[in-house]
Amino acid sequence: MKNQRVFPGIILIGFGAFLFLQQSGFTALQALYSWPTLLIIVGAAFLGQGYSARDYEAILPGVIIAGFGLHFHFAGKISFWPNNTIGMLVLFISIGYFLRFQKTNNGLFQAFLFLVLALLLLFYDKVSEYLNLLQNGLSFVWKFWPAIIILVGIYFLFRKKK
Repeated sequence: MKNQRVFPGIILIGFGAFLFLQQSGFTALQALYSWPTLLIIVGAAFLGQGYSARDYEAILPGVIIAGFGLHFHFAGKISFWPNNTIGMLVLFISIGYFLRFQKTNNGLFQAFLFLVLALLLLFYDKVSEYLNLLQNGLSFVWKFWPAIIILVGIYFLFRKKK
């Protein structure tokens, strides 16, 4: 049976510390008194549950939730951090699958699939500029890449197992 004490313990400690610091008026951490910090705390609780209690399925939601908290803290404040929220979500999903794969040896294909989608979403403008420099036929295909993704998804959904 999996240890179910880690997740609520981290949640209570994290939320308690958050509320204590907020009420104490400690101004050095004023920028952290926001809802993205709560996302990071919940994500850390999932990650703690995943690694400490060996509940490896909790790693994926932990990375996604904590990653989104980090994204909303950093977006617009750090110059190199991308503002593309959807691309970052897909990237965090990919990272979550990679970390879960390390423990379960399951989900490597999904990790690479989400990584490719994240790179396409995050660097869409640069890739489309590059393709515009190439022949018109290739840039024509680039305009329909979402339809190609849908067709590949339908293939995976309905293909017969051997």
